[in-house]
Amino acid sequence: MSENRFDLIVIGGGPGGYVAAIRAAQLGLRVACVDKRGVPGGTCLNVGCIPSKALLQSSHHYEYATEEFAKHGIQTGSLGMDIAAMMARKEKVVMDLTKGIEFLFNKNGVTYFKGTGELTAPDQVKVTLLEGEEQLLTSSNVLIATGSDVATLPGLEIDEQRIVSSTGALSLDRVPASLVVIGGGVIGLELGSVWRRLGAEVTVVEFLDTLLPGMDQDVRKQMQRSMKKQKMKLKLSTKVTAAVADADGVRLTLESVETGAVETLQADIVLVAVGRRPYTSGLGLQQIGVALDERGFIDVDEHFKTNVNGVYAVGDVIGGAMLAHKAEEEGMALAEHLAGKPGHVNYAAIPGIVYTSPEVASVGRTEDGLKQDGVAYHVGKFPFSANARARCNGETEGFVKILADAKNDRILGVHIVGPNAGDLIAEAVIAIEVGASAEDIARTCHAHPSMGEALKEAAMDVDGRAIHI
Repeated sequence: MSENRFDLIVIGGGPGGYVAAIRAAQLGLRVACVDKRGVPGGTCLNVGCIPSKALLQSSHHYEYATEEFAKHGIQTGSLGMDIAAMMARKEKVVMDLTKGIEFLFNKNGVTYFKGTGELTAPDQVKVTLLEGEEQLLTSSNVLIATGSDVATLPGLEIDEQRIVSSTGALSLDRVPASLVVIGGGVIGLELGSVWRRLGAEVTVVEFLDTLLPGMDQDVRKQMQRSMKKQKMKLKLSTKVTAAVADADGVRLTLESVETGAVETLQADIVLVAVGRRPYTSGLGLQQIGVALDERGFIDVDEHFKTNVNGVYAVGDVIGGAMLAHKAEEEGMALAEHLAGKPGHVNYAAIPGIVYTSPEVASVGRTEDGLKQDGVAYHVGKFPFSANARARCNGETEGFVKILADAKNDRILGVHIVGPNAGDLIAEAVIAIEVGASAEDIARTCHAHPSMGEALKEAAMDVDGRAIHI
């Protein structure tokens, strides 16, 4: 076998790509992974999920020490802030995890190419290594897992100095006096929370009339109350029509979607967080005839196969929920399919999490969606203010909400706003995966005192028999 002949070539070393590569290697395939960043992990690990969570944790500690310690009888005196140390810790977290992926590549026999991959034929990938050398790899199976890039707005040129993307917002060397976040989705609220906790005056500008569009109605209402309570200014139903950056900051021109009224807003830093777009440029896809949809996403079938034989795609480039764990599941399913196993992804059981404070976590159907489809359902809801562990911890904001089918009690959706929501949702994901009913959770013993009891009580409330409300 030629040194550069493989059973699978993966272009992209993010969550979808590296998981697919490792799983395929575990199943006995000869695998290569090509990634142009020079370190694996993709956007998520390098400039997305992981560094943002590191900064969210650091900023949470700072805010908790300044505002909550005294309530626990802890006297700290004057607190200081070292942004450079905070950023260094974030970078170390990222570096340790990227090294971990390289270790896993070596452990599982994945050949790792640091460079840019381009399809020159359905079974050929030209790799331009970071050092400039070119190599030609061949395989009967090529997987595109190149993820997504920052979406932009007309008239807003991102310079990563005054007008920044999420990447720039993760590496500011000082706390801005004022930060305007364009976009009230997950990325905007998370990064807005980081800098608000550290002292910035944060304003969120959102084109739609709600934060976190697409989430359950009660989640959206709760989060708008929570963000206002945290003194985050909200300008909903508002669009940005112009931006002028200079040495003093950025002057934005805003227009009301409802009335057309125009106003200006000055900011030290502007964060553009209006979503992401598939990264498909420079891959040679058009040259070999891979079909894209009208938004630039790669069209695939149920086994992630494109219209070109032997070329597959997973993750952000195929659309759907742009989530690292969704990409991982797709990468794993594709690898198992190539190895002759029944790879499968249950898209009804993909959780979504917002790592603000309070956290938000959801899985399955929303109440709006069920109403729109005419599905009869029952609702169970339990507030964390009635949960003993939440009371002990002083984290009582939020609730657990369960939507169950009115005919058979099967759980259709679970929505959590509150402490540890991102961890609590795992029980709900399993419940949906196995087709559990609300009664199944209600009859399951949950440790006391624990946050998980809120899920049990919400399940009991589906039948109107919660104990503690």
